[in-house]
Amino acid sequence: MSVKLIVDSGSDLPKDILEQHDIDIVSLIVHLNGQDYYDRDTIDSQKVYDAMREGSAPKTAQATPDTFYDVFKQYTDEGRPVIYLAFSSELSGTYQSAMIAKQQIEDDNESAEIYIIDTRAASMGHGLVAYHTAKAIANGGSVQDILDTANFYVNHMVHVFTVDDLEYLQRGGRVSKAQAFVGGMLKIKPLLHVEDGKLVPLEKVRGSKKVIGRMVDLAGERGNSLDQQTIAITHGDDEETAQKLAEKLKEAYNPQDVIIHQIGSAIGAHAGPGTIALFFLDDVQQ
Repeated sequence: MSVKLIVDSGSDLPKDILEQHDIDIVSLIVHLNGQDYYDRDTIDSQKVYDAMREGSAPKTAQATPDTFYDVFKQYTDEGRPVIYLAFSSELSGTYQSAMIAKQQIEDDNESAEIYIIDTRAASMGHGLVAYHTAKAIANGGSVQDILDTANFYVNHMVHVFTVDDLEYLQRGGRVSKAQAFVGGMLKIKPLLHVEDGKLVPLEKVRGSKKVIGRMVDLAGERGNSLDQQTIAITHGDDEETAQKLAEKLKEAYNPQDVIIHQIGSAIGAHAGPGTIALFFLDDVQQ
């Protein structure tokens, strides 16, 4: 039986890729204005961004073990191997929920094959790992070959991103109130990346125009063989800036493809509107 690939909504994968590769998606939970929603199911990111601009402070919660149990079991009951690629365990407890469900199923069914990989990634960093893993499945590789492919992309994914307003990071405890105030006054744009699954400050750039140019430069400094890669850009309701970044990347490096997608509710609730994120590899698979 063919391998079944599952991700969660922290991957921000576009709908057409999910459908093309038959990838199942597990929703993270978004708390907004006293109500609970399922990311990409009962709420879309536009509603979250609009609410944040009006002063709301949404929160998120991990998917539950019961949810994963139900999703995994429908495929293990068919005898299909399951691969779940998880949103970074440093940013969500969703990975741990999946591990609990895996153990419950395997306790009852010794032949069940469930493989769970912590991508240590977020948004389309996570999504690109899944995208390439799905292509490995389509190419008919063995389970081990597919897992090796996934782990290669996990180990070589680079995230570079900036936020429009430091206040959103302050709400989530990423920067202090004083830093957010001073940064806003000086129009400082923070650049961050992901290191070992955690959000880590990279540098500060003054002004929106300069930060896009710096992101392009960082792709050249940290990336490898960008002309052989599919690069991804995600944005917090700012497609115009995302398109500008894509144009500059194409001019500078001529990548094979650039995927642009809006950041989903779960990650957008923390990063806020105006976020721009770039994802590429520091090595390519030969």
